[in-house]
Amino acid sequence: LIYCYRKPKTKRAKRFLEKREPKLNENTKNAMLIKGGNANLTVTEVLKDIYAVKKPFAVLYKRKNITRPFEDQTSLEFFSKKSDCSLFLFGSHNKKRPNNLIIGRMFDYHVLDMIELGVEKFVSLKDIKNSKCPEGTKPMLIFAGDVFDVNEEYRRLKSLLIDFFRGPTVPSIRLAGLEYVLHFTAVDGKIYMRSYKVLLKKSGCKIPRIELEEMGPSLDLVMRRTHLASDDLYKLSLKQPKGLKPKKKKNISHDVFGTTYGRIHMQKQDLSKLQTRKMKGLKKRPAEKSAEDGGATPKKSKSA
Repeated sequence: LIYCYRKPKTKRAKRFLEKREPKLNENTKNAMLIKGGNANLTVTEVLKDIYAVKKPFAVLYKRKNITRPFEDQTSLEFFSKKSDCSLFLFGSHNKKRPNNLIIGRMFDYHVLDMIELGVEKFVSLKDIKNSKCPEGTKPMLIFAGDVFDVNEEYRRLKSLLIDFFRGPTVPSIRLAGLEYVLHFTAVDGKIYMRSYKVLLKKSGCKIPRIELEEMGPSLDLVMRRTHLASDDLYKLSLKQPKGLKPKKKKNISHDVFGTTYGRIHMQKQDLSKLQTRKMKGLKKRPAEKSAEDGGATPKKSKSA
């Protein structure tokens, strides 16, 4: 991998650097899943299942990495540059914080937001004996609970989860492609994550009957420590380039119902020169033509 800004010597290195250059429409965000130095079996299985949900836009580090993200973030920034990932999920386990997950995102290869979650209950993908969705399926995200809109920490967690699981941006979606649901419920200080497969059943009409079948993984989470970016830095990270901003169109207005109205400026039209349908009844007689020309009657030609 190349980390320097020197001129590339091969075409492959040039393509590699061009892929990492800033773009108007950024690539789909990749996530790195890192296992801490004292991760237990539960944390390892959680990372594997979320990696299976996030594939192919994820990188799973199988070796243990002794680091503490809330104390030192240099190792996370190093892995972010190495794997070109702007999202991360770090798993660890100790006596003070058992079954610990830290979910976060990067801005300019520096930690922007970071939230620590504790796993109180976990049901793996393999524990639920149902059919699974194919790899790379774009999920539908549902958030239930007023706290996601009231509390600032939960509001930032909602934004972080949308960033993590949203997948690629697509121009259109077919009905059969809506087959995977991720449901997050916040109630009584806990966050319940459930995943379902959408089954389209026959209903006797054009619209199918919808049924949800639990697929896994299933997590009961509790929020612990948070590291949120300042308002100025968060606002800077949301700034869009001028090329993406829609151009203002003149003489166009919208009403309360969303109807678009356009104002057109035209010169006064001369109706005397209006071209009508050509037929015998609409043709002008010689007398009418002479009256328009000034009253002179045309002379008849003598026959030979």
